[in-house]
Amino acid sequence: MSKTILIIEDELTIVDILKFHLEREGFVCHSSGNGLKGLRMAAEISPDLILLDIMLPGIDGLEVCKRIRDQGLQVPIIMLTAREEEADKVMGLELGADDYVTKPFALKELTARIKANMRRSASDAPNDDTALRYDNLTIDLNSIDAKKDGKSLELSQKEFDLLLYMAKHPNQVFTRDELMENVWNYEYYGDVRTVDVTIRRLREKVEDNPAEPKLILTRRGMGYFFQLIADN
Repeated sequence: MSKTILIIEDELTIVDILKFHLEREGFVCHSSGNGLKGLRMAAEISPDLILLDIMLPGIDGLEVCKRIRDQGLQVPIIMLTAREEEADKVMGLELGADDYVTKPFALKELTARIKANMRRSASDAPNDDTALRYDNLTIDLNSIDAKKDGKSLELSQKEFDLLLYMAKHPNQVFTRDELMENVWNYEYYGDVRTVDVTIRRLREKVEDNPAEPKLILTRRGMGYFFQLIADN
């Protein structure tokens, strides 16, 4: 079955180009040029991925992203923005976006990011195991969900992918570039700041005290690792 992409973008020329290209790649595309309408469509059609512009009428893309995550939707979100400011990119990631692409962008790069963000690390899970358990944390490979003390953490896809990848390799330190390649699935287009923001968001959901993490740790000058506490 073809994957569905929702394009929330108010520049019709860009929408037409994206639809033409992505439909040739085999995707089914829907679009909206308004933030509020795009938010409604996200809930109605349950797309496999959302391309979300920041500058939109109605409500802007950052607010759309926030509301999508507040509703518990885990669909991958790639922000599209003409802005170069660091704060805008980081804000999008902090609100739950999985990735961002700055306009003007190459269609080849965008397509690579779309396919990478649709790819779930869970597909590589061992067949004889349906869950990973560490202390009060459970990572369910069937439901693609992580729970702490039995309560869902409501992770985005990329947060889940990152947690799963690190948990499957406990106590192994990964550089930011290695995580970009193995979790985001691209080597050349990635921005390692995306890793830092996703780690921070993940700690806020997984750790009892994000300021003093016990599970997702930093090895100064090297990278990040998942510390094995207990295997139930």
